[in-house]
Amino acid sequence: MSQIRISAPLTDYAIGGLHSGQSLLINGIIYAARDTAHKRIVEALHEGGELPFNLAGALVYYVGPTPPQPGRPIGSAGPTTAGRMDAYAPLLIEHGLKGMLGKGERNQAVKDACVKHKAVYLATLGGCGALLSLCIKKAELIAYPELGPEGVWRFEVEDFPAVVVNDIYGGDAYIDGRKQYGQSRD
Repeated sequence: MSQIRISAPLTDYAIGGLHSGQSLLINGIIYAARDTAHKRIVEALHEGGELPFNLAGALVYYVGPTPPQPGRPIGSAGPTTAGRMDAYAPLLIEHGLKGMLGKGERNQAVKDACVKHKAVYLATLGGCGALLSLCIKKAELIAYPELGPEGVWRFEVEDFPAVVVNDIYGGDAYIDGRKQYGQSRD
């Protein structure tokens, strides 16, 4: 299967061409944030505070990177379980977030928000953090430095691998994959 190259920040046009199950290579700017950073971003939205980055078109990677080895911008950068951000994702999507990147399934509220507001959820390989970090060419901690690796990071990535799990049409690669597996066993 060929891989589709996309650029981040994401556009409605680019997202419109993505379907669950497609393999991607991401280039451009993505933001890294986990649970506590998401909580703070949502609090800032509720309070009318300043956000650490522009949500419009943004792609957020659910990761808490490790410190870098000499000569590298970042250490291991494997995905965390996306479901941990499910409580925050619908509001962020409503405010312009266009993509999320992690591992594991999403709840129905996140899937519905992806369809309603045109956003996608992408998955990457768990357990491959050292390999994935090679796709991160620059890394900068941009918000909540007191959280260390769980603060908000700005990554410049090249050919970062992912698979479309939830698309804007209601597709779900996990559900489709289970159906295909069941059919192949009959």
